[in-house]
Amino acid sequence: MKSLRNITLTFVALAPIIALTDLMPDLKPPILITQQLQLAEMLDRVRGHTSIAADTESDSLYVYREKVCLIQVSIPGLDYLIDPLSGIDLKSIGQVLSDPKIQTVFHAAEYDVICLRRDYGFTFANLFDTMWAARILGWPHVGLGDIMQEKFDVTLDKHWQRHNWGKRPIEPAALSYARFDTHYLLRLQDVQLRELHQLDRLEEAQEVFADLAQSESTRHTFEPDDFWRIKGVWDLGGRAQTILRQLNSLRDREARRQNRPPFKVFGDKTLIALAERSPHKIEQLQSIEGLSELLIKRYGPALLEAVERGRHAPIPMPPSRSVPDQAVLARYEKLRTWRKQVAAQRGVEPDVIVGNAVLMEVAQRCPHALSDIPPTNWFGPWRRKMYGQAMIDVISDH
Repeated sequence: MKSLRNITLTFVALAPIIALTDLMPDLKPPILITQQLQLAEMLDRVRGHTSIAADTESDSLYVYREKVCLIQVSIPGLDYLIDPLSGIDLKSIGQVLSDPKIQTVFHAAEYDVICLRRDYGFTFANLFDTMWAARILGWPHVGLGDIMQEKFDVTLDKHWQRHNWGKRPIEPAALSYARFDTHYLLRLQDVQLRELHQLDRLEEAQEVFADLAQSESTRHTFEPDDFWRIKGVWDLGGRAQTILRQLNSLRDREARRQNRPPFKVFGDKTLIALAERSPHKIEQLQSIEGLSELLIKRYGPALLEAVERGRHAPIPMPPSRSVPDQAVLARYEKLRTWRKQVAAQRGVEPDVIVGNAVLMEVAQRCPHALSDIPPTNWFGPWRRKMYGQAMIDVISDH
């Protein structure tokens, strides 16, 4: 039997399963679930465990409105790949995820929670996030690929990270790759639980996991004034901002029509350059960064029409941008300095201690007692107990 040490899991399109079987003779092939009976059989097995590993794959790089395209679930000895696009009813999976007796282990759970809540209304009762556990433990690397390399001497082929998971049928090599997003998570959780106990950081981690379980979907419906979110818009004059508004609406219409992400129609930098230069003729488009001859041929007249509309449309009123007063900013900077020192002592990143939003709220409230700080996400009982009074002391006038 070949050693599992220092294996690089790269997959060739012709025979990915054979290659994996040669390298890992004891590794069972992943089970692709496309039928209701298969799902029921999987759930019968899953419900016999107190922890399961889970992950999702979406198609955000390829469509206008993303969706979950694959759900990976692992238990010891078995890896399942559930195809949500096969038409099966996933309600029973949601019942498992909301069962407080079964802990669901994710890596970087927030995005998965948001996607599953958005698409299926799932709720989560008992999460463990191996990325956040790594951050709380102060591990130097927290990406799953780096952790797998360091802890298990396994390297994944990263080019599958940009795969179009909405395509059917799913390539065997892609399925082989997808199973490894969850295959090692339960083993990783065991390692992290021991360290969290040893460093007395488990309560802190559990509070973070509870916050992650409440992550909400931020699905957004396009609005014409969304152009204010484009990087560089505030560097433009009023007329250029008006042109940008028209160009951004054109981009969204094309993206929706083609079912593509807006950035794959035109990039933000291209829209900013068009708004700045306000071209009148097709020839003037040739010097705009990001506009190839093909794009000019396809969209040139529409772009010029959008620019022309922007020249004559009323200049939009900028949204209010409230700026905290100097006293609040001074308190905020004091809190940031304090947080940096605490993080250095603990060997973690500053936002593991307290997030910027909490620091700003404390700076604005200028509390004199813990009771002056209302309970909020990401500043729960553990953080209040550990850091609340210290934060008050930092900004105290005394």
